Amino acid sequence: MENDKRYTKATYEIMEHLLNVEDIDEALTLALQTIVKTLDAKAGVVWYLDKKSERLHSVFHIGPGDISNTSIEKGMGVEGVVTETGKTIAIADAENDPRFSPTVFDDQGFKTKTMVCVPLNNARETIGCIEIINSSDGKPFEEKEVELCEHMANLAAFTIDEKGLDVDLDEDKKVLLSLRDITKEYPSGDGFLQVLKGINLDVFEHEFVVVLGESGCGKSTMMNIIGGMDYLTSGTLTIEGRDYSHPSDAQLTAFRREYVGFIFQSYNLMPNLSAIENVRFISEIAKDPISPEDAIAKVGLSERADNYPSQLSGGQQQRVSIARALVKNPRLILADEPTAALDLNTSREVLSVIQEIVRKNNTTVMMVTHNPEIGKMADRVVRVSNGRIASIKRNLHPLDAKELSW
Repeated sequence: MENDKRYTKATYEIMEHLLNVEDIDEALTLALQTIVKTLDAKAGVVWYLDKKSERLHSVFHIGPGDISNTSIEKGMGVEGVVTETGKTIAIADAENDPRFSPTVFDDQGFKTKTMVCVPLNNARETIGCIEIINSSDGKPFEEKEVELCEHMANLAAFTIDEKGLDVDLDEDKKVLLSLRDITKEYPSGDGFLQVLKGINLDVFEHEFVVVLGESGCGKSTMMNIIGGMDYLTSGTLTIEGRDYSHPSDAQLTAFRREYVGFIFQSYNLMPNLSAIENVRFISEIAKDPISPEDAIAKVGLSERADNYPSQLSGGQQQRVSIARALVKNPRLILADEPTAALDLNTSREVLSVIQEIVRKNNTTVMMVTHNPEIGKMADRVVRVSNGRIASIKRNLHPLDAKELSW
């Protein structure tokens, strides 16, 4: 009886998300979160079929690792079979079930034991599937739990039909950097404090990634390791195929100087140098910089180039710090809470500059923030919780920075 009430409540929540939320991205995300929470499952995925390539792509997932750029051929694996046949498959014992082939999560060191995969059927065709993996108690999913998944899938398919789902499923993305099984420990008393507990994540060329999470979850530690400001304890970090897991001091110095730009919450400008001089100082130590004048122009501060930091507003100082990161002509820019000290309008201005950098330069931006609203302008949103990747969402329609509000 208690479970019946829980499932009924979940059904209403899913209906509310899918039928009343205007943003289809957000509606699918919230609905999947409700299912995973209600079934106390370890992972969940919404798969969407690209008719041109006849392949399934992950639109949103909850669970370990990063499957954002993974696709499955229609008809292959449980997900592909469900999408091809339009019929549910529930597996009680993956290891001994002949229908099962390893899921994409198994490549992340996550062992699938039980699962249910239900089709997204609209009135005309099957457009994808929803997959729920591993109940926390290890038991097979019950019949009513499977029915709940099917209810969600039916509502989701109806909502997609009504609102449309336009997905850019580009499979040609190149991985810029890759983290595999990254852990980080710090000495604490007589033992160690483990801050990162096995991070698996790929970041692609020319994308804007926002990393969200509560204070202390490990998101800044992860960024510091990527940026060469901290060392990992175990795991593998590769950047454009080169192993940076245990770099020498000389390698780190060259990497920070030539490859990556940094934007911090505190602007870190030298007060005795003008805006253009702050930017020029960085350009002089970079390997292949753009001109300081071009960098200042890209952030809209050409007319204030000769002003000192004390003569600039907070937003203008942050724009100088962006120009200072940009002047290196970096492949990657790491931004740690760059708008935390700014008001809404100034934040929008700064975020618009960052968004333009991604759009017009061959640059990847990875931003840590506590503000979920900023995630709406990203290509992907990575949530970190308790030292692990909790979920990754692909924004189907990223907002313009000027549309953000909080």
